Amino acid sequence: MRGMQIASTVDFDREGRQDGVLRLPMSTDASAYGHVPIPITCIRGGEGPTLLLLAGNHGDEYEGLVALRKLLASPDVAQIRGRLIVLPAANLPAVRAGRRVAPQDEGNLNRSFVIGAPATPTQQVASFIENELLSRCDYAIDLHSGGASLRYVPAGVGNMVHDDPARNARVKEMLAVFGAPVSFVSDTRLASTTSFAAAAIRQGVVAIGTEAGGGASLSVAALRMVENGVRGVMGHLGMLPGEAAKPGTRLLEVGGPEYFVYAPAAGLFEPFVEPGDTVKAGDVAAAIHAVEGPHAPVVARFARDGVVLCRRQQGLAMPGDCLFHLGNDL
Repeated sequence: MRGMQIASTVDFDREGRQDGVLRLPMSTDASAYGHVPIPITCIRGGEGPTLLLLAGNHGDEYEGLVALRKLLASPDVAQIRGRLIVLPAANLPAVRAGRRVAPQDEGNLNRSFVIGAPATPTQQVASFIENELLSRCDYAIDLHSGGASLRYVPAGVGNMVHDDPARNARVKEMLAVFGAPVSFVSDTRLASTTSFAAAAIRQGVVAIGTEAGGGASLSVAALRMVENGVRGVMGHLGMLPGEAAKPGTRLLEVGGPEYFVYAPAAGLFEPFVEPGDTVKAGDVAAAIHAVEGPHAPVVARFARDGVVLCRRQQGLAMPGDCLFHLGNDL
């Protein structure tokens, strides 16, 4: 099977388990006719829904990478009903490099789901995911965390389509079943049209995601949340035996620019709050201290009330860097 120059060693219509690769062509000085072997697993067991699980969309986000490897190694996946497609390291070059973006083309996979012919290797991967994988799916979970630059409250993520209340209800149901302590949603009109979430909506797939920790490290609590959440959704969909628990989630919304705090100057970032804190409009969010000279710090403030969902992880900031973003009860 071929799609946008990528060849798959997996037949997605075959019964049973197949562990294969997507061959992303890559011609370099060291390997003129080589390819990047992106791992993929397809498990099909009779009638049932099709679910895509994806991690490594960004290469420095680790909870999803570990959770999906552990899921694939567990014996009960042999009992899958329906079809499970797993991309445990979707942006493999970025995962290998421990980077958010792919080193071969500086491609951000989650901004590469373009409409039309793909122009870069990362866009080829995105095109295959949308047109060959999501087009076969009913549901999808895209596992993220904050990467090197951000640290999140372990959370679920969903995207609302303003004129599709039936779909929105199914997204909220999946978030509740996933059972993160908090989940936040945003209107797709405020989101990137080249993201995985946008591609899922174009393909009619009910998709959720996560922001599970961050700081380019692995949180034990966030990993457990991801593992339990994925299994909860699979149980709810009837794909794994047993009845799924429905623990629920605190549902928040994220809106436009006023929900975010950005660095107003370059310097040393001193945060005044942590993820999970509740703040009011006008509260001091952070101070940015000049690296050199006896200058007074520049203060950044919150523009609205809310719950702090994430903060910048790194101690240095440049103007425009995201320092925090907020959510409000939906």
